[in-house]
Parts: sequence; structure tokens; C-alpha cells
Amino acid sequence: MSTPVLQVDGLAVHLRGEGGLARILDDVALTVPRGGTLGVVGESGCGKSTLLRAILGILPRGAETPSGAILFEGRDILSDDGASARGRIGFVPQDPYLSLNPVFRAGDQILEIMRRHAPGSRRDHRDRLIELFRAVQLPDPEGALRKYPHQFSGGQRQRLLIAAALSCDPALVVADEPTTALDVTTQREILALLRALVADRGLSLLFVTHDFGVLAAICADVAVLYAGRVAEAGPTRAVLDAPRHPYTRMLLACHPDRATDLAGIPGTVPAATAQPQGCRFHPRCPIVQPGCAAQAPPMVALGAGRGVACPWHEVALA
Repeated sequence: MSTPVLQVDGLAVHLRGEGGLARILDDVALTVPRGGTLGVVGESGCGKSTLLRAILGILPRGAETPSGAILFEGRDILSDDGASARGRIGFVPQDPYLSLNPVFRAGDQILEIMRRHAPGSRRDHRDRLIELFRAVQLPDPEGALRKYPHQFSGGQRQRLLIAAALSCDPALVVADEPTTALDVTTQREILALLRALVADRGLSLLFVTHDFGVLAAICADVAVLYAGRVAEAGPTRAVLDAPRHPYTRMLLACHPDRATDLAGIPGTVPAATAQPQGCRFHPRCPIVQPGCAAQAPPMVALGAGRGVACPWHEVALA
């Protein structure tokens, strides 16, 4: 088997502040196969964006990574020796309206990225960018180079950001909820575009979302994150059809296509400065057992690439 393009192993991210030590991520492990697509899903505050920041090397000042490794193409990018490998990771941010500087032409902004990180002359970069604008289906690719961000629609701006993510020939693209700010029709177009680009270019994709519908449309595998830990992981279709962790089951039950009421999940995600002992979901769990607060449950292998961090995964929800 080929080396995974990305392997996160036992990653912890802590941040010290006025409120004490925030344990944002704890013993996170996940894998993105070469040419594969992995979705990371969970409520707000579960650590999804911090995970991406750790991979991209843009954690806030004061953040610590006391344990774990992030192996990108076999190199630990948390180390000084491996940090340069991040140049092969493309990033699609969440908000297309805030991610481009309004006073510079869109083409010039992406060409600056290419000048710093991609080999070739300025003419080579310009020709490649026109080709990328064509690949992401921007109208008038050559004219788009000279336009300012306000001259593009929201969907077109997101296509610009996808082109920017592809501009340095990445092996992995990391996308942080890239369709959240778009209307449903445009969202569908962007997802179809990402699927086609991943398939045509042999890219790997790490896609963060809170929307199971989006997850099912684009990701072959999924990792469910809760309060900084992976609760469940496996093939997307298998997890959606037969979720095993109580959190995954309750999260899916909140989906509009499945929900019978608007109750949602009782309680809230704990603050990173006040994480409960043991299983972090146990204060909200309807099948909590006496031992759940004693120690963090290990990941139980279920076969077929599935795992769940709950010894009571076969118990029906109350």
C-alpha cells in the first residue's frame, strides 16, 4: 500500500490563556489516503478549524503541540525539517467574501502566491493561472486576471479560491467549510467542481464541514470530532447508514431529513478549558455508564475501516 498523503497521529493542541489551559485537540488520529477524500464533521467548538490550522502551520501565538505528529507525504510537518513540505498543501477558506484583498486585482493576488511557492517564470505562472481559471469554469479566464474581487459573484470568488489552492500543484487540498456562505444552487456547483478536480487531477482532499449532506456528496471517508477527540471514523456511507457512537447517532438525528422535532442534542460542547474527565461526551450521553467518566475510551475497531470510541456502541439510545 502507498504511504498516505496525510497521517495525523496522536495530535494534541493546547492554548494557554487567561482562562487557563485550553485542551483544544487531544490524541487526534486520522488518515487521508493518496487520492482519497476525508471529511471531518462535528458541532462548532469541537476543534475542526484548529485541526486545519495545525496542518497548515497557522496556529495562533501561544498554541502548543505537546504530543503527536502530522505526517505529510511521510514527513513530520510539525518539525523544522518537515515544515517546508507545507508548500504542497492547498487551502480553500470558508468565506469567499473575506479571503481576497479588495484593493488588488484577483489575478495579481494569486500570481503572488505562485511567485513565492511555484517554480517558473512570470509568464509561465500567468499561463498556468489562465488554465486554472478555465478548469474552475470562470467565464473569460484572461479577463478575470484583471478584475477586482468585487467584480465577481460569491460563487465565482470561491472558484478563484479553488484556483489559488491548486496554483502550486498541491498533493493535498484542505477545505474549511468552503460552501457555507453560498446559496444552495451555487453550493451544488462548487461541490461538483471539487469532485471533478479531485478525480481528474488525482488530488487528496481534507474537507471540514458541519453538513452531513455536503459530507455525503464529496467524501469517501469521515471522522466525527467531538470536543477535540475523534468519536467515530470510517467509510462515509457506512457511518451515515449505521452510526455507532451515541454522538454520531444524535448528531444525525438532528438532520432535517431525519429529525422528528427540534430538540437537538441536550447540553452544549464543553469549553476547551473545562473538558470533562473520561469520555468527553458522557455529560450529554443518553446511555452513559458508571465507568464513562473514569477514563477516555479507546478506539474500538469494528472492521471494514471503521472505528468507534465507545465501549457501549451496541446499546440502543434511551
